[in-house]
Amino acid sequence: MKFLEILEETLKQDSRFVGEDGRILKTKVYDACMDMDGLLLERLINNETLKSHFFVEVNGTLVFDKMKFAWVLDSREFLPDSYTMFKNKIGLTDSNGNLISQQSDVTLVWPYKDCVLEGGQTKEDQKRDEIFYNETLAPDEVNRLLYPKVFSNAKRYSRDGVEEITEIEDTDNLIIKGNNLLALASLVKRYEGKIKCIYIDPPYYFQKRTGTDTFLYNSNFHFSTWLGFMKDRLGMAKGLLAKGCVIFISISEDGMHYLKVLADDISGAEHFIGTIPRRTRHGKSDVPFNFSQDFDWLLAYTNAEDTEKVMGRQVERNYYESDDYPGQPWRLADLTSQRTAKERPNSYFTMIDPKTGKEYPASEKRTWALTKDTFDYYYEKGAVVFPDDYDFLNITKPYARKFKADDDAGGKLSAVISDFQIIDFLKTLFSAVKNKDGNDEIDELFGRDEFDFAKPENLIKAILEVTTVEGDIVLDFFGGSGTTAAVAHKMGRQYILCEQMDYINTVTVPRLQKVIDGEQGGISEAVNWQGGGSFVYCELMEQNESIVSVLQAADTSEEVQAILNRVTGDGPIIPSVLPDDLRSHMDEFAQMPLEQQKKLVMELIDKNKLYVNLCDMDDEELVVNDADKAFTRCFYRMDERGGM
Repeated sequence: MKFLEILEETLKQDSRFVGEDGRILKTKVYDACMDMDGLLLERLINNETLKSHFFVEVNGTLVFDKMKFAWVLDSREFLPDSYTMFKNKIGLTDSNGNLISQQSDVTLVWPYKDCVLEGGQTKEDQKRDEIFYNETLAPDEVNRLLYPKVFSNAKRYSRDGVEEITEIEDTDNLIIKGNNLLALASLVKRYEGKIKCIYIDPPYYFQKRTGTDTFLYNSNFHFSTWLGFMKDRLGMAKGLLAKGCVIFISISEDGMHYLKVLADDISGAEHFIGTIPRRTRHGKSDVPFNFSQDFDWLLAYTNAEDTEKVMGRQVERNYYESDDYPGQPWRLADLTSQRTAKERPNSYFTMIDPKTGKEYPASEKRTWALTKDTFDYYYEKGAVVFPDDYDFLNITKPYARKFKADDDAGGKLSAVISDFQIIDFLKTLFSAVKNKDGNDEIDELFGRDEFDFAKPENLIKAILEVTTVEGDIVLDFFGGSGTTAAVAHKMGRQYILCEQMDYINTVTVPRLQKVIDGEQGGISEAVNWQGGGSFVYCELMEQNESIVSVLQAADTSEEVQAILNRVTGDGPIIPSVLPDDLRSHMDEFAQMPLEQQKKLVMELIDKNKLYVNLCDMDDEELVVNDADKAFTRCFYRMDERGGM
């Protein structure tokens, strides 16, 4: 009798696992397995074949391998025709029929995001179809993969220019270049449970190749690959979210329902806030079935209980102590109103700091909450705070001062939920966040057609208004053109952005530099943005940098061959694809001229970028410089001996 037949007959000996029609109830068996049911274990142990498969002996004690047993239950080979196979188990499956939610494999690379191509990465290569390789790593490889990485090339960008740095502050904005999964794994050490809002706009066009696809952002993927890709990253991001906070995911019509099932499994269906439509364009006539799908969607999840209010801005009262008002704690409050210049012409004026002479003009769409005539009165009372008044404040515009004594006397709570903002939030999503707006904003900044998939700033502004307050940390690990960071910067939120593609240095970072300089596109006028602030840029240190140096210095074919063996072997570099001319003609490789050998190996290395693990930072072969070591230690709060 075959192994699976033995298992079936053994399970049928227990009436709990058999349905009225005589078929095995897999879900019942699975639950018993997870509960380490004594009767189930006894039946398995009493059969020598099953005992040898599902138990190991440790110091004279038999230990049940329940994960192996569960895997056998879920396999198609075991009762493949059973209608009870997935009874009460709803989920998404891969091409082998296995539930994605139960897999522990990790999708490492990703087309155009984690670029691994058959060809090169030049504009000429864009003209032909590319073959993409998405590598998945088994569980025994995952720990090393997700270990915190070394950072390199750290710089601070501000109005004073760009400076190389070796330290990072808790309040710094942060932009990381590198694989977003590995970046998330590295962020855990410093930011676990501290992120107040996550917004991501992952690639999500699945069904067909569209005319707008470009090399920069190809988004045609297989569902199963995409779902595995998203599972890894959403699971990692979940641990970064602070209690009671929210993650928003932009998704198209064709992927929305699949993502919903996956996200329900990761975050829990009970933590699903809602599906929010966003109008992307005006109706088109040249569409299938004469029905224009003019919306995409925001899936919103929280880690709070359903009795808590997480939408509608929750304002935590943060009071300050200062020498000019001893014993009188005070807080900042918005000094603007929702009235326009037309509605309140007396409040539409340029406010001048009496101490510095700096000017702060009102927004035409959102005027000051006081009038030009009453400014002097409120300023003398101490009711107006300017950016230069206190070193401990990180503000870029005037605010109102509210004293705690007045709050207490008025019976105000320490936290306020602004539910009315939800109405404005939905109005914005229905009318003021079209895709063209986002693309136009980028084009205006750079004077050319630079990026095809940018979300409009108004979308991010609407999200941050109902989920965060000034100083809260916002995370976007599909950074793209940097819209989330730009809006967060203008709104006084702290932000973390992750992006792997090289356009981070041609679009994303330059865009944030323009924000610092006071650019007036997007939401700038609405929030009275005048420029200022700073951000830190750094990179996950690429592992291949050291190998490239060794390759360039190689003097013999034997040295190049040794490097090739290292790259394609079981060492720290795990290649995703071996070029066909190397795979098929390894014998010929040895006969090639030295420079041609170097060129081919260099191409291989260039397609397989991995990063230096923190535990390897002091490896002399990797050549991590002192500045990168210092920044990395500061980021992970390590002492000189390497402890955290």
